[in-house]
Amino acid sequence: MAGPVVVGVDGSDACLTALDWAVDEALRHGRALRIVHASLWERYEGVVPDLSTDRPSGQVLAENIAGTAADRARRRAPGLAVTTDVLAEDASSALLREGRDAMLLVVGSRGRGQLADVLLGSVGLVVAARSAGPVVVVRGDRHALEARHQRILLGLGPHDVDSPVVRFAFREAAARDAELDVVGTWRRPAHEPVDHPLPAGEPTASFEDRAARLLDKALEPAAHAYPGVRLRRSTVEGPAHRVLTERSAAADLLVLGARRRGSLVGLELGRVAHRALHHASCPVAVVPAHPSSALPEGDG
Repeated sequence: MAGPVVVGVDGSDACLTALDWAVDEALRHGRALRIVHASLWERYEGVVPDLSTDRPSGQVLAENIAGTAADRARRRAPGLAVTTDVLAEDASSALLREGRDAMLLVVGSRGRGQLADVLLGSVGLVVAARSAGPVVVVRGDRHALEARHQRILLGLGPHDVDSPVVRFAFREAAARDAELDVVGTWRRPAHEPVDHPLPAGEPTASFEDRAARLLDKALEPAAHAYPGVRLRRSTVEGPAHRVLTERSAAADLLVLGARRRGSLVGLELGRVAHRALHHASCPVAVVPAHPSSALPEGDG
């Protein structure tokens, strides 16, 4: 994708954190930054008399939010190309459309007015589930947000062989000069005793080997395209949602794939992605596995 980094803003603290992250990401990849604020203020405003020069208060607020965000971005990165747009429509729909031609779509983990017990805002969840291209939901602690760990965490599933999610993770690691920590999980069958597994070669004793072979197969093409990326790979027994959430505490970005549900609209966000989007200790990238999200090889 040759497009800009697009970030949605709504004036909340979470969106300002996402904005700062998006600015840094645009700088890493040499892309422009596009700031989008969308709300249905027109729906709740009265009709303005024709002879009045006053703008609806909702429009003024929307323009102020976008303008303040642009000023903040330019102060953080004076040389960065920044554009803004204020859209009088549903935020989720606007961001999904804006993200079609973007290198990356960035949103905060919560929006304005979210209840304290809501872990992820509805806009972030909808965008992560339905976007045609990669989405990053920005969350996590200061070390992750400031990229202090120098590590990208990639969770691989059985359908991620030479997929956009793998290439995305390698590209991010190359741009940051970070280590790429690739994790494949496996589970021991419930009927197999832990202390007395079946002999080597038996089907139920080969799950760890299968996971290791999957990692090798999935990583080979991208590793060849990005030879400078430091690669760490491991297979871990346990549920993927728990393993990856725990490991996210030592990562700057957790990268996960998502697959389309055949003819149904949207992406299949399973337990792993849902757990990460709500509980990860670092920003989470959700990368759809379909052609429109394909990334150029070796551009890192």
